[in-house]
Amino acid sequence: MKFRCLFLFLSIMVALTLPAPPEARSETAMVHVIRVADTISPGMASFIRSGIRKAADENSSLIVIELNTPGGLADSMRDIVMTFYESKIPVVVFVSPSGARAASAGVMITLAADVAAMAPATNIGAAHPVGAGGQEINKTMSEKVTNDMVAYIKGIAQKRGRNADWAEKAVRESISATETEALKAGIIDLIAKDLDDLIRKLDGLEVKGKGKLALSDHQKVFIKENLRTKILKTISNPNVAYILMMIGLAGLYFELSHPGTIFPGVIGGICIILAFFAFQALPVNYAGILLILLSIIFFILEMKIASYGMLSVAGILSLLLGSLMLFEGDSPEFRLSWGVLLPTLTIVSGFFAGLAALVFKSQISKPRTGSKGLIGEIGVVKKGLNPEGKVFVHGELWNAFSKNPIREGAKIRVVRMENLVLEVEAIDSP
Repeated sequence: MKFRCLFLFLSIMVALTLPAPPEARSETAMVHVIRVADTISPGMASFIRSGIRKAADENSSLIVIELNTPGGLADSMRDIVMTFYESKIPVVVFVSPSGARAASAGVMITLAADVAAMAPATNIGAAHPVGAGGQEINKTMSEKVTNDMVAYIKGIAQKRGRNADWAEKAVRESISATETEALKAGIIDLIAKDLDDLIRKLDGLEVKGKGKLALSDHQKVFIKENLRTKILKTISNPNVAYILMMIGLAGLYFELSHPGTIFPGVIGGICIILAFFAFQALPVNYAGILLILLSIIFFILEMKIASYGMLSVAGILSLLLGSLMLFEGDSPEFRLSWGVLLPTLTIVSGFFAGLAALVFKSQISKPRTGSKGLIGEIGVVKKGLNPEGKVFVHGELWNAFSKNPIREGAKIRVVRMENLVLEVEAIDSP
């Protein structure tokens, strides 16, 4: 009996000294947010891809993309859609804030999300494809691109269980819809007035293939662009990248033809680096780059060889062909705009050809400085030459000699210079 009481006492004491079991706590859900308020470009696609990867690495419950875009490059849009498909965490596209739109490429991005939402007073649609700079595509190419885009957007809509008929009309007929019309037509899943309202409405929602969202206790994490993304977004337009390359080549060419000017070389080097930085995000045809570099070689040779302009013509032709071949890809957005190509080509070709002409002219013109610059100069005898004396030439007094005696005050012409002594001849009677 004593042992039983002792055992019970010890058991109670041990139980009292043990730490209390932890209370059940709900895990805080991480909600990552990316704000996209720009055109869809390779830089933007890279930013969204890295943002989704970051959210997945940090075990986020979902990622929200606040979208406000007029559209952009088709290939960049396709990269974003593929990123959505590959994402292991739910992706929500929220057309926000009020007044925002998801036009053109933004339609496909919205439809491709696991959950599509819109804020009040927003719109979606007008996805008919256009060329670079918003210009219309020729009839044959337009039909091909439109049919391809229709098939693509219908595939997205069917995969996400959305209205494929409306999606087709958005491409073929450029129709648009407000947030209420989009919800009624089955284009989006819900309407939310702001980000907090969106998260409240998403709480408890079942996302196909990715489980049920538990967002009652959540923390928002905003993903911001780094410097690399900001630069890439700015210069990844093919027209901007092309202009940067032309400025860079012109600056380096000027520096090589006039060594020591420094400023053109510095600007040219910076522009070349930025252009090649942009090329990594664009479908570049390296044959085009080689042709452009070959044109620079032709312009340089024009300064060394008397080709009577033939090398300049070859340089301009090579520059034109290289510019046309520089970017490749099926999407018309990757082609250089004629409104950019022709003025840039005219200015740059004129610069190269003009500079080559000036250099060639300076090479064949009479020297104006140094010993060669004195040959043929006219002067006056200050001390009679018999055979040596002094002459005043080019604003300076020189020791001189002549094969024939020349009186003081007579005019002379410089024949040559030897050891800083001029040989002269009379140009009037001695």
